[in-house]
Parts: sequence; C-alpha cells; structure tokens
Amino acid sequence: MESTIVALATPPGAGGIAVVRLSGPESYRITEQVFQPINPNKKVSEAKGYTALFGHFIARGETLDEGVALFFRAPRSYTGEDVVELSCHGGMVIAQELITACIAAGAAPAGPGEYTKRAFLNGRMSLTQAEAVMDLIGAAGRQGAALAESALNGALARQIEGYKSQLVALAGHLAAWVDFPEEDVPELEEDTLRGTLDEVCAGVRGLIGSYGGGAVLRQGVDAAIVGSPNVGKSTLMNLLAGFDRAIVTPIAGTTRDVVEQAVMLGGVRVNLFDTAGLRETGDVVEAEGIRRSRRKLEEAGLVLAVFDGSTPATEEDKELAQLCAGRPAIALVNKNDLEQRFDESILEGKFFRVLRIAAGKGGGMPELEQAVRELLGVANLDPGAPCLVSQRQLAAAVSARDALQEGIQALDGGFGLDAVSVCVDDALAALCRLTGEDASESVIEEVFSKFCVGK
Repeated sequence: MESTIVALATPPGAGGIAVVRLSGPESYRITEQVFQPINPNKKVSEAKGYTALFGHFIARGETLDEGVALFFRAPRSYTGEDVVELSCHGGMVIAQELITACIAAGAAPAGPGEYTKRAFLNGRMSLTQAEAVMDLIGAAGRQGAALAESALNGALARQIEGYKSQLVALAGHLAAWVDFPEEDVPELEEDTLRGTLDEVCAGVRGLIGSYGGGAVLRQGVDAAIVGSPNVGKSTLMNLLAGFDRAIVTPIAGTTRDVVEQAVMLGGVRVNLFDTAGLRETGDVVEAEGIRRSRRKLEEAGLVLAVFDGSTPATEEDKELAQLCAGRPAIALVNKNDLEQRFDESILEGKFFRVLRIAAGKGGGMPELEQAVRELLGVANLDPGAPCLVSQRQLAAAVSARDALQEGIQALDGGFGLDAVSVCVDDALAALCRLTGEDASESVIEEVFSKFCVGK
C-alpha cells in the first residue's frame, strides 16, 4: 500500500461542508500542494496529529476556496496511515476540483471501501469490525445502529477470541498427547473436554440463532398488507405511515397497484406494501394489480392480512387464510369498534397471531407492534450483544458449529482423541475465517466491494 488515495468522504451534493480525505505516505506532501495555511509560520509538513489548520485550497495555481485541514499521523488514524481530511464548502464543483487537484499532485482515486480495507490490513480493526462499518452506515433504525456499533467496538471479535482461546488450549493438549506419546503427556479428562466443546458449541449456536433478528434490525423487512377490497388495508397503511399515503374510498378496487411506504413499526424498519384487494374481477388493470398483490404476499418477510370484522367471512377471506398458512403472517380483524360478525375460526392455526384492531381509530397498535417484534425474533434481542452481521460470518459460524458437533459425536462414539483433535482444528479454522485472521484475498475483496467510495 505505497500509494496515497483520495476520495470524497461525505455524501455528494449540496451541503454545509464537503470532506475530501487523503490516506497514504504522500498525504502531507500532496496537501502542501493543494492547501496554503493562513498563518505563514505554519507548515503542513510540520503539522502534528490531531491538529487543524485554517487556510486556502489551491487548484491550478488559483485560490479555490477557504477551509480547514485536519491532520492524523500514522499509526493513530482510521487507516493506520498518514491521513489528511480537507473540509471545504459543500457542493460538487468545489469538492471535485479539490479532488482533481489532489490527483494531479500524485494521489490515486480511492476504490469502494479502500479506507476501511487499509484499516483492516494495517491491523486497526478486525474483519468483523470492518463489516460492521457498512452496517452502521446503512442501519435502518436505532436498534440496528446499536447492533452495528456493538460489532464495530469489537464485541463479536472479543467473544470469538474467547472461544478460540478455549479451543487453542484443547488443540495444543490434544496435539501433544496424540503426536508425542513418548513424552507421557497426561490425557485430557473426558468431562473437561466435553465441557469445553459443549460450552463453545452452545455459544456459537447462540450467535447463529440471533443472526435473523439482527439482520431484521439492521436491514428492515418488506411487509405486504393483503386482504379483500374495503377491509381497511389502505386505512391501516395511512395509520402506520402517519399521513394519507394511500387513497381511501368505499369503492371496491380503489387500490389498483402496489403502494409502498417505509415506516418504523415496533422499532423495526418495515417497508409496507399496500396491495390491491384480492377478488375476482374482469377489469384488466385491477387484475394486474391483484396478480402483483399475490406476488408480494409470496415474497414478503412479513404479511399483515386484514379482515373485516363487521361482516361475515367470505370465500376470498378463507382463500387468503389458506395462502397465509406457513408464512410469517399476522391476521388483523379490523373494525372491532363495530358489531362483530366475522368467524375467526377460519384463521386458527394459520397465523402467528390473530389481533383485533380498529385502523380507522388507531386501536390495537401497541399489540400489533409487539406481535411484529415477536414474529421477527427481535422482541428480546439485546442490541449491545455480539451479533453476526453478514452471510460470510454466518457461514463461518455454521462451519465452526458443525465441526464442534462432530467432535462431540466422535467423543460419544469412542473414536479416539485423534478424531476429536481434527474436529477442534476444523472449528478453530472456521472461527479464524470469521474474524478474518485466515481470510483469503478473494474473501477480503468480496467484503470491501460492498462499501461506498470514501469509506
């Protein structure tokens, strides 16, 4: 990493300031060519880390803007290299001119995730922490951000390190006993061996089990609001959105296409899709909307099936209940402020929960929020606890769990400690892949390719 890279570190577009970041061995030299301190007694080359200078930015020999240069000396910077952050006035013209001037002075344009990649390669963070950076940037809610922050602070890396320490001690003892029988190495007590394998396996299983809920908090979930015409789907959409997002009329077929709106429901970002009422129709446009509704129902990570509690159940209601069986679905019997005539027995055994609500008056929302949290597995999730944040980490954790389970089975089957030793080594290798200590170049490239430029 002998090159010095440059990129815009703030979102493109108009704003109060824009930050152009340099990282690499030539950061200070390049800054000297594009930045001139107001105080003539101050020199960029002599700037200490964690200091700032006010001055003018220079491009093609002319003053471009005034702003601030922040200096970070290696290794006490985000990347572990010399870093300079140039803060100019917001707007793409000025920032791009400044980047062009830095490139003309010898900097190379940064690729996606290159700053964080350098931080990883320079030992400033583990691969699990690096992956948490993008999760923190893209967190869909406060709890999702807390999960990412926990990973960024090393909670997951520390927990995995504890498991690895236990397995390393086992592997060392097993290897000595298997490979050097002449040294009279004491055999491991079976209770001690089993206890360690059980403890580490249970911990890894816990991480795997929490992955789904953590992913929901970080990324959100798509939710389809489905039901027959005029049961209150659009009214529910407007209630959850907090404004009139969908048109509400007593005319069947008013909603003829899928209407989308992102909301926070029970602390989870939910992308709501208000769909066309499910019914038989000869209207070509409405029929297309109904076809899209069915597709959304099949694709959604959460289904809110709405039924009209003030009318008897229809054949369409019964069909919808069957469609929802086996899906992550909650039944909402709407209009419970009116006389109830709906037979709820058709819903039994087909939904995670059946709730009575009054969408027109806001009734039943706390119960809905709690049901959503429980269905999505986030009701008891601790945002500060260690959590897997990517499919790559999940795959490595599953490999570690499988190896540990095979080790326990080998112990139970009397296959000998040499077989157990192989399983322990496999589990250790999987945990090293998880933290990035044994990550191949292709894995590293795949991880950082998902980052934005400038981070």
